[in-house]
Amino acid sequence: MSKRNTQQRRHGIMSLLNETGEASVEDLARRFETSEVTIRKDLTAMENHGLLLRRRGGAIPVPRELVVEDGPSEVKRAIGRAAAALIPDHHRIVIDYGRTTAAMIPELESKRGLVVMTNSLHVANALRELENEPTLLMTGGTWDPHFEAFQGKVAEQVLRDYDFDRAFIGADGIDLERGTCTFNEQIGLSRVMAEVAREVVVLAESSKVGRRIPNQELSWSQVDVLVTDSGLEESAQEKLKDMGVRVICASPKPVAGD
Repeated sequence: MSKRNTQQRRHGIMSLLNETGEASVEDLARRFETSEVTIRKDLTAMENHGLLLRRRGGAIPVPRELVVEDGPSEVKRAIGRAAAALIPDHHRIVIDYGRTTAAMIPELESKRGLVVMTNSLHVANALRELENEPTLLMTGGTWDPHFEAFQGKVAEQVLRDYDFDRAFIGADGIDLERGTCTFNEQIGLSRVMAEVAREVVVLAESSKVGRRIPNQELSWSQVDVLVTDSGLEESAQEKLKDMGVRVICASPKPVAGD
């Protein structure tokens, strides 16, 4: 097989993953008319270059939450501000990993007496930088280097020993029929977060509505509030409200000079 054909096939694999959200080794071998051994070599090489993540007999695109950015976008910051506004002093909250949930942290500067549990090292480090540093609890558990967060049964058991006023959970995709979706196959911890909180708040940009993601995380019956941005269509807002979900649409601050 020539180098050119290899590059074309890998480009095709990336295009397919971005379109469908996942693909199996068997399906890729059939589509590109090559062996499963060759496809596995492709996926390994592409993962080593940070182009995708290997998952159970196949691959998925690199989640947006793992893409290195200079900082949170203004949309994420707006969502973070709106979510933080839900938190009064002396609240007990749990925050899931993710860049959108992490965008809340600077907005907690003025809050006093918070107790915060998280499975995210990034969130924990940001909390420690606050002047009014909250009481910080970590879930512990199995370290997932892809998501830089703790996962697994140990983390779930630790969570079940607590109760919280609110849980703040991100999402890779929003399915208006089913609920929130994620690239992460270890969805148990987010579901336990929802179980141990009196109110469940999902943070997600409106651009994630309709994204095809492999794993359903939370059904709408488990979600109390969706904090998103002003780009969410009115029809989607109404559909969510009909299912009992409170929708908060945050408006990003205008860029200077606009």
